[in-house]
Amino acid sequence: MKPTRIDLNDYVRTGEGANGASFNHKTDPTVMLKLYFRNGEGAVRELELAQKVYQIGIPTPEPGDLVTDGERIGIRFRRLADKKSYSRACGDNPEQTEELAREFARLCKKLHTTHVDTTKFESVKKRLYNLLDANPFFTDEQKSKIRDFIAAAPETDTAIHGDLQFSNGIFVVKDGVRVPYFIDLGDFCYGYPMFDIGMVYLTCCLNDEAWIQEMFHMSKATAIRFWNAFAEEYFLAEDCPVAGYGPGTDMEKILHDVKIYAGLKTLIIERDTGREMPQFREPLIGTVY
Repeated sequence: MKPTRIDLNDYVRTGEGANGASFNHKTDPTVMLKLYFRNGEGAVRELELAQKVYQIGIPTPEPGDLVTDGERIGIRFRRLADKKSYSRACGDNPEQTEELAREFARLCKKLHTTHVDTTKFESVKKRLYNLLDANPFFTDEQKSKIRDFIAAAPETDTAIHGDLQFSNGIFVVKDGVRVPYFIDLGDFCYGYPMFDIGMVYLTCCLNDEAWIQEMFHMSKATAIRFWNAFAEEYFLAEDCPVAGYGPGTDMEKILHDVKIYAGLKTLIIERDTGREMPQFREPLIGTVY
């Protein structure tokens, strides 16, 4: 893909995440821009995945084209006016945290029961093996044990967001009803849903207070409330997408199982930060290695 040159003066910055900043067009209300801080290859990969995900009907903003401001690479999307992330909504209205968490959990259950054409997407296991091979911080012995754990996970052909957290779920309100969407699809793949749920737990429970306040505009206590309500709605319902869970499942078992998958998400975080993140590896100690 050859990016189209844009003038960043035509856009107004609206926010940023770990990998890039977002902008709205100053005069065209249908256009928003995600501009990557560093990784142009990441922008290309995300656009390709976003196009395929949009085509199979998973709710996500309509992707447009690849662009550059002369230094960085980005993607234009069809803008959803007055959108809000689930994290921002909880920060603004903490009294609605449980309601929003349950709604996000139902959105995730729909995602995790969506079957995909496995010839068009990468498997989560292959994605993790590649990240593991490229990771310079785990020892060879640790990598071997982690690889064995990944290999033993069930095989499924259902959708995985890849970076599932409550800031990557957004909604707009239409006729008084929240209409949800997924964003930031650069790690989209398919496989066992627990590989996704680990990131929800990591985001809510393993970050420290200062980081949660800065990135998600809420207290850690509110983030933990979100996780607790999310876990109940996701794992204790009859329609839980993960075999072996459902009504009556012990929450301590759920927490024990999820923590290991949360620790595996260290592979994504260490890829993005380029440094060792021991606070996120902790769930792996005494379990996977």
